[in-house]
Amino acid sequence: MMSLMVHLKTVAHLRGKGDRIAKVTFRGLPFFSRVAENCEEVANFNEMFRWPIASRLDGNEMLEIQIYNYSKVFSNRLVGTFCMVLQKVAEEGHLELTDTLIDDNNTSIKTSVMIEIKYQPMDGTVGVWSDGEFLDVPDDRDGMFAFETDSLLSGQSHGSGPSPGRSLQGSIPTFRKAGKGVFSAMKLGKIKSSRDDHRKAGADEPAILDMEDLDKKAMRLAGTLDPDTISLASVTAVTTNVSNKRSKPDIKMEPSSGRPVDYQISITVIEARQLIGLNMDPVVCVEIGDDKKYTSMKESTNCPYYNEYFVFDFHVPPHVMFDKIIKLSVIHSKNLLRSGTLVGNFKMDVGTVYSQPEHQFYHKWASLSDPDDITAGCKGYIKCDIAVVGKGDNIKTPHKANETDEDDIEGNLLLPEGIPAERQWARFYVKIYRAEGLPKMNTSIMANVKKAFIGENRDLVDPYVQVQFAGQKGKTSVQKSSYEPIWNEQIIFTELFPPLCKRMKVQIRDSDKVNDVAIGTHFIDLRKISNDGDKGFLPTFGPAWANMYGSTRQYTLMDEHQDLNEGLGEGVSFRARLLLSIAVEILDTTSPEIISSTEVQVETVSNISESATGKMDEFFLFGSFLEATMIDRKIGDKPISFEITIGNYGNQIDGVSKPSSGKKKKKDGDEEEENELIQNSSEDEADEDADLVSVSTTPLMKPVITDRNYFHLPYFEKKPCVYIKSWWQDQRRRLYNSNMMDKIADKLEEGLNDVQEIIKTEKAFPERRLRGVLEELSVGCSRFVTLANKDVNQAGRTKLDRERLKSCMREMDSMAQQAKQIRTQVKKNTVRDKLKLVQNFLQKLRFLADEPQHSIPDVFVWMMTNNKRIAYARIPSKDILYSIVDEETGKDCCKVKAVFLKLPGKKGFGPAGWTVQAKLELYLWLGLNKQRKDFLNGLPNGFEEIKAVKTGPGLHAVPPVCLIYGTKQVFQLRAHMYQARSLFAADSSGLSDPFARVFFSTHSQVTEVLSETLCPTWDQLLVFDDVELFGEASELRDDPPIIVVEIYDQDTVGKAEFIGRTFAKPNIKMCDEHYGPPRFPPQLEYYQVYRGNCTAGELLAAFELLQIPFDEESIRRALIAVHNFAVPQIKIGQGGKADLPPLEGPTDSEHGPILPVPLGIRPVLSRYRIEVLFWGLRDLKRINLAQVDRPRVDIECAGKGVQSALIQNYKKNPNFSTLVKWFEVDLPENELLHPPLNIRVVDCRAFGRYILVGSHAVSSLRRFIYSTPDKTSNNWATAAKLMNGYMVLTNGGSQPRSSPSLSSRTFSRPAGDVMVSVDSDPSIRKMDTVVKLDATSDAVVKVDMTDDDGDKDKKKKKKKKKGGAEEEEETDERMLDWWSKYFASIETLKEMLRAQEAAQAEAEEREDLEIAAEAAGSKTKEKSKEKKGFKDKKKAQAVEGAEKKPVKAKVDELVVYNKELESEYGNFEDWLHTFNLYRGKAGDDDDHALDDDRIVGRFKGSLCMYKLPLSEEITREAGFDPTMGMFQNIPHNDPINVLVRVYVVRATDLHPADINGKADPYIVIKLGKSEVKDKENYISKQLNPVFGKSFDIEATFPMESMLTVSVYDWDLVGTDDLIGETKIDLENRFYSKYRATCGISSNYSVHGYNVWRDPMKPTQILAKLCKDGKIDGPHYGPGGKVKVASRIFTGPTEIEDENGLKKQTEEHLALTVLNHWEEIPRVGCKLVPEHVETRPLLNADKPGIEQGRIEMWVDMFPMDMPAPGPAIEIAPRKPKRYELRVIIWNTDEVILEDDDYFTGEKSSDIFVRGWLKGQQEDKQDTDVHYHSLTGEGNFNWRFVFPFEYLMAEEKIVISKKESMFSWDETEYKIPPRLTLQVWDADHFSADDFLGAIELDLNRFPRGAKTAKQCSLNMIRNEQDLPTISIFKQKRVKGWWPFVARDENDEMELTGKVEAELHLVTAEEAEKSPVGLGRNEPDPLEKPNRPDTSLMWFLSPLKSIRYFIWHNYRWLILKLLGLALLLLMLGLFLYSIPGYLVKKILGA
Repeated sequence: MMSLMVHLKTVAHLRGKGDRIAKVTFRGLPFFSRVAENCEEVANFNEMFRWPIASRLDGNEMLEIQIYNYSKVFSNRLVGTFCMVLQKVAEEGHLELTDTLIDDNNTSIKTSVMIEIKYQPMDGTVGVWSDGEFLDVPDDRDGMFAFETDSLLSGQSHGSGPSPGRSLQGSIPTFRKAGKGVFSAMKLGKIKSSRDDHRKAGADEPAILDMEDLDKKAMRLAGTLDPDTISLASVTAVTTNVSNKRSKPDIKMEPSSGRPVDYQISITVIEARQLIGLNMDPVVCVEIGDDKKYTSMKESTNCPYYNEYFVFDFHVPPHVMFDKIIKLSVIHSKNLLRSGTLVGNFKMDVGTVYSQPEHQFYHKWASLSDPDDITAGCKGYIKCDIAVVGKGDNIKTPHKANETDEDDIEGNLLLPEGIPAERQWARFYVKIYRAEGLPKMNTSIMANVKKAFIGENRDLVDPYVQVQFAGQKGKTSVQKSSYEPIWNEQIIFTELFPPLCKRMKVQIRDSDKVNDVAIGTHFIDLRKISNDGDKGFLPTFGPAWANMYGSTRQYTLMDEHQDLNEGLGEGVSFRARLLLSIAVEILDTTSPEIISSTEVQVETVSNISESATGKMDEFFLFGSFLEATMIDRKIGDKPISFEITIGNYGNQIDGVSKPSSGKKKKKDGDEEEENELIQNSSEDEADEDADLVSVSTTPLMKPVITDRNYFHLPYFEKKPCVYIKSWWQDQRRRLYNSNMMDKIADKLEEGLNDVQEIIKTEKAFPERRLRGVLEELSVGCSRFVTLANKDVNQAGRTKLDRERLKSCMREMDSMAQQAKQIRTQVKKNTVRDKLKLVQNFLQKLRFLADEPQHSIPDVFVWMMTNNKRIAYARIPSKDILYSIVDEETGKDCCKVKAVFLKLPGKKGFGPAGWTVQAKLELYLWLGLNKQRKDFLNGLPNGFEEIKAVKTGPGLHAVPPVCLIYGTKQVFQLRAHMYQARSLFAADSSGLSDPFARVFFSTHSQVTEVLSETLCPTWDQLLVFDDVELFGEASELRDDPPIIVVEIYDQDTVGKAEFIGRTFAKPNIKMCDEHYGPPRFPPQLEYYQVYRGNCTAGELLAAFELLQIPFDEESIRRALIAVHNFAVPQIKIGQGGKADLPPLEGPTDSEHGPILPVPLGIRPVLSRYRIEVLFWGLRDLKRINLAQVDRPRVDIECAGKGVQSALIQNYKKNPNFSTLVKWFEVDLPENELLHPPLNIRVVDCRAFGRYILVGSHAVSSLRRFIYSTPDKTSNNWATAAKLMNGYMVLTNGGSQPRSSPSLSSRTFSRPAGDVMVSVDSDPSIRKMDTVVKLDATSDAVVKVDMTDDDGDKDKKKKKKKKKGGAEEEEETDERMLDWWSKYFASIETLKEMLRAQEAAQAEAEEREDLEIAAEAAGSKTKEKSKEKKGFKDKKKAQAVEGAEKKPVKAKVDELVVYNKELESEYGNFEDWLHTFNLYRGKAGDDDDHALDDDRIVGRFKGSLCMYKLPLSEEITREAGFDPTMGMFQNIPHNDPINVLVRVYVVRATDLHPADINGKADPYIVIKLGKSEVKDKENYISKQLNPVFGKSFDIEATFPMESMLTVSVYDWDLVGTDDLIGETKIDLENRFYSKYRATCGISSNYSVHGYNVWRDPMKPTQILAKLCKDGKIDGPHYGPGGKVKVASRIFTGPTEIEDENGLKKQTEEHLALTVLNHWEEIPRVGCKLVPEHVETRPLLNADKPGIEQGRIEMWVDMFPMDMPAPGPAIEIAPRKPKRYELRVIIWNTDEVILEDDDYFTGEKSSDIFVRGWLKGQQEDKQDTDVHYHSLTGEGNFNWRFVFPFEYLMAEEKIVISKKESMFSWDETEYKIPPRLTLQVWDADHFSADDFLGAIELDLNRFPRGAKTAKQCSLNMIRNEQDLPTISIFKQKRVKGWWPFVARDENDEMELTGKVEAELHLVTAEEAEKSPVGLGRNEPDPLEKPNRPDTSLMWFLSPLKSIRYFIWHNYRWLILKLLGLALLLLMLGLFLYSIPGYLVKKILGA
């Protein structure tokens, strides 16, 4: 008989004096010791405890000892706990140790316990040596066990009978876990101490308690557990791995990866700066994948301003999207004829943008580089916004206000955080060596023909490899006809490092004459093969094999799964493996011999040795099929077999069986590695092993029917097996490390899910559980570090292996430290924050665990019929890999795993992917062949092996082909199916007719069908009798198979439709266990139901599996049989079933024999009353083409319900006549179990017919539970909620908005009066007035007033700036308009956001410092320093922002919300809720985003539920109307006429609707039947239009209450397209207590821009609010005081009218109260202030993706009140006309460009050109100063630039036609920048550009006084110099530098200009006009130029005189003299012959 004995000797180091008692627990069975009385330090127990055990002791099991201080009266107090894992005991049988206890915070205490443990297994041996790991056999084996033995039978009853050690149980209640819910995952840990450590482990090895159990004290206080403590046993808890024989199934079925999704990428190109090149005409090209879009061209500028918006729409799978490259290029002088020259480009993949916070980069600068010249450096910058929106993402755009901040480019580069600003060029070398195992890619017919002709057999594939990276492709050569091609080539990419493209795509392709197809694809994620930390490494990979997966291998011309080979979706078969390596080298771009282009190069490389990737070894894969059930009925009629393959091994149909010669080499003994075990296998075994033929398929077998949907294979006692031998490089180490990290991550994830469950179900002590999780994490991480460090010098280790190991160990080490640290900080209030932190750990672990270098390919299990592959499962090989060390073993190795087979490829998308093709219970083992002797260890025991046909000797080594189980256990399964909620709507009515089908092993049963509901309460018990399970009883107890529950929708015709599925594990009771608490009866739990990857509801159920006992006789026979080694077959005895707990009979006679869920399991009910407020129905759509006319609402909950009154005519009045009705119902006391409440709307037609219109299920009633207000505490509804008696009051204004939810509770008033004085100036807010308040005293709170309160003479008052300098005069009141208010408010909004950011940074910093203080390690401190630097920057920015701003002129502000008003005020559902009514089938998209199409209307009303009886106080209150129940003071719902005034300010970021990438938007407003189209006022070609309009519409609530504001795009021809629309429910706003009818402004004035808009004055509003809220007041007193409900407010009492007369008024006082209404006790809440809200525009065609935003607000005025005044004027400001006069006086030091023809002298013909940016067409030139020899030029020339300017936005407004074809002018807004350029005029060639300067007229450096002082620094240090604005100065004169860039991209000074800028308004310009150039009027004098400045061909004589005579006169004279001489000589020579003749002849 097996037993475990524990000898508890002593407990020492106890504190204090007292009685002690010990509790020792094992396998859930506790024994108590005797009470040790009056002991001080030491308690001597000296007691033995013995547990007879039926199953072998598992190394994972725990022994727990708890020491208590014993008390007769009170409950015992826990001193500490000692917990140990019995692994060592299980192996050695005996252990003595002394160890310390830990308290319930899991910290170690001094108290220690001394124990001795003995364990006697059945056969008397101990420690079945795991793998003979330590071969030294301990010598004390003999005398170790002298326990008494017991007979088997007495052991059976032992559990239930009283035992000697349990005498105390009466007096001490013991608590065991109740229910297996959340806490079932909290088992005490299964951390095994490594088996290697056993030799070292002495008696002092501390045992680890890795998770606290439920807090004992809390449970003791609770007495017994509440029967309803229910936990949402979500997937984790359901499949919690209780023991070690089964692994968890994955519940999400459908592959999510290959599915196309909608994406929208929006890119705004704002401007470019510092482009390299002279006088260019730049265009920006935006390219994503293959789509290109261009901006317009800007002429002759290096810093063009575009502000153009582009949108790209995609519908592709996510990873295809994220691999696309975004490329921004600047092209110079592109036109129709030429493509232009590339200046530079910038590349980044979409994934990088998507991984940014908010999925976007906002206002960042992309630096351009030239791909053809990598030595060149940066070519300029483009400022842009890039955002990637997937479906359902909402992008928070920062508020589009006036962007005035001059950006510092370097600080805002377009790069993800952590990437250096200066990126270097690098070469990426991808070496491709060879591939093997390629599939056929041609038909064999052709091959046979060839063979006949040529006579040779060819491989049917012509492979080459293509690599794609960063938008470039490179390919190797093609290897003709080779299944095992060898390339030995490298592909070289040149790219900036670190690259902004995450993945490299490597593809083997088959070259074909027609088209090349992919054979397989592999992606390499650069983040996984590099590390950017300070100890990081550059990307490196291999040489390693990459396995490629894709479609099945048989060749067909049209492969339906070709996408899989392209890398889309999960591959269903092994395709090939490729040997490759990657290296990166950073280039030194200065070295001369570098190739400067980035073209892809291909070179050959030398071959690589065989052993480089690791030593070949022989692996053995074994699989056993224990069960094959749930086989789809389409397949069920043919015989089925299963095939298992690994790589091409085992693949008999289409594997290419040509193993390369290298693989078959026999391994010799001496090649074994040292760390492997030395096999003691006999020689013959090895020989026989060599001929071992793999068996990879199970025999064919015909399925048997389970039920109408599924079949099963009759694998009863015979379980078929398969085994495969294969050869791979031995790279197990990689997988081992990965497994260890995976296991740590799994454990962490399970723990975190638990913590979330505890929080969600509001159980006690989530922080304890989290501490336990962290403890476990730190232990796991440290354990990893010790284990991973073992074999560092294995063959075939690559650089990546070494570096990864180092970095993983570093990471794990730091994670262990951080976990310890966070653990100390987990407090009750910080649980949620810390949980977030720990979730980051989980992501990091998962990232680290993913091994980039493959080794053994994955295992595929295929179900086959007729040699056709039907369905598959893919199992990663690491999950089933065996290792001697437990932690390294794969999570499914040696375990029985439930595997669900699915259809391959696209067939598995959608509904086909949800149905299970088959469910296998599969056991797999993969390991080295030489370690294989353990491969059967994990199987359920009790089988014998059946070998294949006997061949030769040494049979013991042959694996079995079949296992036969002799022992079977018989059970009864009881499935308590209580109810389901929020199920998927499967019928067109929007409901379902659900029933559930429960599968267990080969049995299935069905609940009844409940029609028309999404929340069925079946309340049904399904009993499965005679369930036979094979294996030993004890194993089954720990590890039952899973139960699958599928929920279907019954259809009258056709087969039932699948709704969803969930898994559960039953609670098991063996026959020797008592049926009673705590484990039985089981508790109902919620199980999440999945449909594909989306949730489809929750199931509330409980499952128990009860063993049916045997009769005595057969047991005795069985015992005898055991001795004869026969297999006992035990029959069920007569008394068998009678011993089970009884079943109640069917209670319900109508339903026939349906058993209800028994009493102990169903929840405890109490009586509730549910009151329903019926208000009305809205927007009901037609049903079957007929309109709804007489609707009624039926409310139902838990079988009871109530019907509303009938609406007689829906068209005339859709509101109900009777407002409140109620019904009573019995509901569970536990709120979490409350059934949903169903709302249904039916239409009553003639002849008593009813038609369902739509329905809504309220899944959680918690928010409607009414709790009585707390009368005792003096609550105030202030934002400050009197924390510790302090209250922070904020003076003035609209600042901190308390969330309205705070104030919506009920409050009672405090005793004392509290006076709040509020200042009238909101511009300066003092936040630091903290006043101690005491509710009982008459406290008066004074809040400081700001300086100029009540100062009458405001306009003359100057405001002081910090520096004491005087600011200009305050803005004139008359100058201000609504837009001043708007822009001031936006500034405030931005400041608030900045302040929030700074506050956040500060908080983070504080936390960092705390952590640093606790971990006195230097590392953390440095880290926090770095981080601090970053945060200081943030804070500084905020502070700077605050300081830079001059004190603002005092403008009244409104509130700008950057979201909808509804989100700020809880949808205005303060008492009126809106329930959407659904009808029609739910969409099967991943998320139910398409549910909007199913909405057929809305029900407005509310619910209130409370337990009966209710206390009387409430009903006794004055004015209580009993007919209204809890809904007192509710307005009546009769129709009411309202004037609705809609103000539309502007729209931003509209989605372009025209081909040119723009839109012509206009507004359409619909309300009921009235529609206002503002079509004639469309705004041309604008994506950010400013509308500035108000529209008045009269409406009648409730008929017309849904306001739709749409933006349409105007088209000249065709219909106008909808860009987007937003809907506003006006009714909820109108009736809300937040008073959203007309926002309350911060100040009251009767004229001017801030005029009061509401027809009711503040005093009237206040009086009405006081009356409605039944509060005392308002009482106006002297001295500007007003008292409302014991609060006193002060404020000014005078007002000025238009004529400046003062009057007394109480309006200011009343308004002060209204602005602080949330401080009024009981009724107070935040009233809606004057505001502008920003609403997203949506379009039904593109669901879930924003199409832009609109800024607007709505005012509503009831028509029975006095009429409101005229609407406020918010028309867009007209730009003001100005004229800028620029006089160019002189230039100096202009560089000389021309050489003189004659003299070679340097000179320039200078002229100056100027224009205002955006008006290049109107550029103006001076005349030319010719022949300047010194660079000096004199001009006296005037440019005149008229322009229109918007002061508030600081932009010039230009209207011009875009092209000759444009219909109308387009308006552009451009920053005001003046460009001046200096040129050298040429007559016959183009003029030469010499230099330029651009002045931003709002802020440019002051000109220098003289030419000497003017230098480059004026441009270089622009940031530091004081700047001026021409709009303030009006007139400026000075010298400015001209600059250009030289070849090295350095700025150089190319001249200076003396200019005068004079700005005049259009009126002034008319009064004093001036002429252009030097013309009249007001002419400038002619410049005094030197005589040399002239043109030679106009005055040639002059130019000869100046240029030639002047310089060369002596030379000319000499030349003339010489010429005369020569002439004379010539004449002499000419005449001499004649003369001589004459002389001779004497003529």
